Amino acid sequence: MEIWRQFKSCWEMFVIDSKDLAQFPSSRRRTVLWGVAAGLAGAAGLGLSLRHAKDAALAVVDPVPGFWEQQWQTPHDTTLAMAGLKGRPVLINFWATWCPPCVDELPLLDSFYKEQGSRGVQVLGLAIDRNEAVVPFLKKLPLSFPVAMAGLSGADLGRALGNITGGLPFSVLLASDGSIAQRKMGRVTESDLAAWVAVK
Repeated sequence: MEIWRQFKSCWEMFVIDSKDLAQFPSSRRRTVLWGVAAGLAGAAGLGLSLRHAKDAALAVVDPVPGFWEQQWQTPHDTTLAMAGLKGRPVLINFWATWCPPCVDELPLLDSFYKEQGSRGVQVLGLAIDRNEAVVPFLKKLPLSFPVAMAGLSGADLGRALGNITGGLPFSVLLASDGSIAQRKMGRVTESDLAAWVAVK
C-alpha cells in the first residue's frame, strides 16, 4: 500500500495534459515520456528498497551461526529450544557448580529474573557441568529461570560468543534482534544488571 501511494503521488507529479504534450516536437515528446517512465520506475524502486530495509530491521539475527537452532537438555530431562527465546532480550549465563563466583552470582540473577521477567527480559543458565552435579545443586538452590545442560559444547558456544579464555562465569546479553548487546567475564553486579535492563 505504501509503495502504491508513492507511485500514485509521483504519477500525479508527472501527468501532462495531452494538448500540452502535442505542442512539443516528436523527439521532445519521446524525451518527456522517457523521463516520466524513469521517474515512476525510480519511485517504485525506492519503495521496494524501503520495504526491504524495514523487513531487514525486523529480522532476528544469529549471534553465531546456527544459534537459534540449538537445543539443550535440562536437568529435568526436557528439551529447551533456543528458538523459543527469539524476539526478546535474553541474558545467557555460563556457569558451573564447581565455580565459586558462579554460585555466588546465581541468587542475584534469580532476583533479576523475578523482577524483570514479566517485562520481557529472559535469563538462561547454561551449565558447563555434569547432570549428576547440577540436579542436587538445584535442589539446594532452586532457580526461577530456566537452566540447561550445555557441557563441553556450551564451552564452545561461550568462546564463539566472545569468551576467548573459556573462564567462568561468563554472561552475554542478546538484544531482541539477536545481536550481542553486552558481554561480562566474571561475576555480574547489581550495577551491570541495572544498566542491561535498558537493552531492548
